[in-house]
Amino acid sequence: MDSPITSLLETDLYKFTMWQTMLHRHPQTQARYQFVCRNVPAYPLAELLPAVNAALDALCTLRFTKPELEYLRSLRFIKRDFVDFLRIFQFQREFIQARAEGGRLVIEAEGPQVHVMAFEIPVLALVNELYFRRFDAATALAEGRKRLAAKVALLREAQPALRHPFEFFDFGVRRRYAGEWQREVVATLQRELPQYFKGTSNVLLARDLNLVPIGTMAHEYLQSYQALGVRLRDHQKAALEDWVQEYRGDLGVALTDVVGMDAFLADFDLYFAKLFDGLRHDSGDPVAWGEKALAHYAKLRIDAHTKRLVFSDGLDLPTALRLYRHFAGRTQCGFGIGTNLSNDVGLTPLNIVMKLTHCNGQPVAKLSDSPGKTLCEDQTFLAYLRQVFGIRGEAA
Repeated sequence: MDSPITSLLETDLYKFTMWQTMLHRHPQTQARYQFVCRNVPAYPLAELLPAVNAALDALCTLRFTKPELEYLRSLRFIKRDFVDFLRIFQFQREFIQARAEGGRLVIEAEGPQVHVMAFEIPVLALVNELYFRRFDAATALAEGRKRLAAKVALLREAQPALRHPFEFFDFGVRRRYAGEWQREVVATLQRELPQYFKGTSNVLLARDLNLVPIGTMAHEYLQSYQALGVRLRDHQKAALEDWVQEYRGDLGVALTDVVGMDAFLADFDLYFAKLFDGLRHDSGDPVAWGEKALAHYAKLRIDAHTKRLVFSDGLDLPTALRLYRHFAGRTQCGFGIGTNLSNDVGLTPLNIVMKLTHCNGQPVAKLSDSPGKTLCEDQTFLAYLRQVFGIRGEAA
């Protein structure tokens, strides 16, 4: 079997940036991650178990190559000692287990967080690719190329132009149809739409195609701080402060929806609002979210034209264009598009995640602004988290 993942560089940039921060700030943390499929697949994912285990075996033989390490070192926010750590890093097979429970595929990674946090993206990518290998590739690729051409034509016809430019990025590693298809999509967009297409979260593709690698932080980073010794009410501030100290002006886009936008803005005071370049949306109504962000900047007397709103929740290009027209006259915008770029081939994509569930033996959670996005095994902790942040209603 050809392994879907052949390079440790093939992951989202924000895995490296969070990884570096946790290595420097909390290297002793123990963590558990759990794979979840949120929709109903065309056939039981448990049927993939032998192939998944073989792919995990292969993944755990990989090491960073010298050219890969040199590329990471060339990124100004990646520090030398982190590259030295990656030089000796290797995934440990004992830290990740896959099994079948009925028709359900169960994958759990548990161990030191700096050894297990990087499993997420390659695991999701390999499950996707193994799943879609059972479908007719010629039909899927023909449909994918047709839809990709339509996307290119849409943007050429739309010619979006407001005070701030239209810029979008590929965020498609985790739910892609296949690795080679993602490479074809990204190379096509780079060639056909260079004025709009500005980068990819896939670090390997960014290196190979000379694109900007895109990403800052994900939910797991802020969630980890719910169990790292600060008051639960202060965990967002502690996470943001460590980020500021680690990157000192780089990677300045903060994720807002770990406990909801309102609770985030209560912590995102003038200090953080000046230090961070912008905010990223990943759940809830994007227009309502953006209006809250702009109102917050206005309240703090910060010129929103100097800030950026990044949208990344289930986007397609028509939605991104609508949001651009709504906001780009008032602030800078960016649009991270995942599944609709890397897995728009006429087949129903898997809605799969691999989320942090525990740190240091304690549950962690996300109180999403969208129904169905919360993943937490401990309802008591969810209720306590809601109480601490004054969030009414049931957890989403």
